[in-house]
Amino acid sequence: MQSPSLRQSLKKALFPSPQVRKLPPSSRVVVLGVGSDLRSDDAAGIRVAERVALMSLPGVHVVIGGTAPENATGEIRRIDPTHVLIVDAADLRGVPGTVRLIEAEEVGGISFCTHTLPLSVLSTYLTKETGCRVFILGIQPKCLAFGEGLSGEVEAAVEEALRALKDVLGT
Repeated sequence: MQSPSLRQSLKKALFPSPQVRKLPPSSRVVVLGVGSDLRSDDAAGIRVAERVALMSLPGVHVVIGGTAPENATGEIRRIDPTHVLIVDAADLRGVPGTVRLIEAEEVGGISFCTHTLPLSVLSTYLTKETGCRVFILGIQPKCLAFGEGLSGEVEAAVEEALRALKDVLGT
């Protein structure tokens, strides 16, 4: 079941006012998938990004950042986005599979998984370089042990995030 609050959070973040129901044609949204395929649920961000790429949503560009998302900044700068949505496994202090949209300013108190550069630094850099708004879609992992495949809870969270993104960005 799709979380109305996730859909509402995405709409509030992406749309300039409640009356606006879709992004202006000039908008360019980057979905940046972050994580590691080798650490179970840490691959959640990559899975969301890969699946968004298959949707062919207008104005949406997908970039896979893996465990070193800072290496993708050149590609992101070339796109010159209006919005960047970083998707990553994050310790949200919730039950596995919890999905939450996090403002870039509040990212300091949240622990992210395998990358070394804090997402707060990456967010600040992207905002300064492109003038874009940056948000983080965090997914609470269940398991970060070495291994491939997502837990059932995180797989369900990936599906929830995809439904919300398709609903909000595909309109």
